[in-house]
Amino acid sequence: MTDLIEGAPAPDFNMETPDGPVKLADFAGKALVLYFYPKDDTGGCTKEAQAFSALIDDFQKAGAAVVGVSKDSLASHRKFQAKYGLAVTLASDPEGETVAAYGSWVEKSMYGRSYMGIDRSTFLIKDGKFVRVWRKVRVPGHADEVLSELRAL
Repeated sequence: MTDLIEGAPAPDFNMETPDGPVKLADFAGKALVLYFYPKDDTGGCTKEAQAFSALIDDFQKAGAAVVGVSKDSLASHRKFQAKYGLAVTLASDPEGETVAAYGSWVEKSMYGRSYMGIDRSTFLIKDGKFVRVWRKVRVPGHADEVLSELRAL
């Protein structure tokens, strides 16, 4: 696994979305906001997807695509997008290969029980390299912060 730090090359990926396959090379010459979230149609994940969707025009004007990644199926993503009118692309990583490559498959704990799950994390990538990395993301204000960072490029 490469170092997941600013300036390092981003790991390649190839995932399915409801609109077809997506890979890192598709974003050559553009910026990419790649965010990882635990599960479709749950409280924090819904708020995060809605926040990025509300700002999608601003992200596009700033030259960036926004792709959310979870281990949920394409059918789940379609239902999630339709239910909330989401404007972001949602990629399915059922085997967790991309989640792991980006260091977002981590040990978590709840009520004293340890388990493996997706760490809410966001990567701003340009020209195949990490520009900014956010770990243990708190949803309120996060999409605005990412957009501000993008505009500063």
